[in-house]
Amino acid sequence: MIVVARLAILVGIAGLIPFIAATIGLFVMPANSIAILGWFYLYSAGILAFMGGVYWTIALQLENRSYPQSPLVSMLLSQLFFVAAGLGLLLQTPQKILLYTAAYLALYIVDARWMRHYWPSWYLRLRLVLTLVVLCCQATVGVWFYLSHSA
Repeated sequence: MIVVARLAILVGIAGLIPFIAATIGLFVMPANSIAILGWFYLYSAGILAFMGGVYWTIALQLENRSYPQSPLVSMLLSQLFFVAAGLGLLLQTPQKILLYTAAYLALYIVDARWMRHYWPSWYLRLRLVLTLVVLCCQATVGVWFYLSHSA
């Protein structure tokens, strides 16, 4: 495995720490849940926008090459995830839960289905693991929210 792959794996795993810490924080510090939820969704938005931004750079490299995806589609995908990330910050928590869970799932589907030709195989395996952890955190936070607000 090349050095770039090792670095990406390390940074990717480190990027999970805030998701996991916030999820655990809701259970061990429920008195701080408003701040933790705000932080969790701010981080969710930042990472979603960052990951969507990768498609923009792919589009810039496609102009004079023949790939299965057009530069326009790549740029529009980039903007779709960026706008979803920003819009999510304006929503109430129940809508945030749905939006960010769906957006992270969609992001992986786009990578695995339509962008797989651009990625090395190790990257898609890494993305699957990272996405599963993030989706588990999103779902756990959603369940925590509904259980804590249904009583």
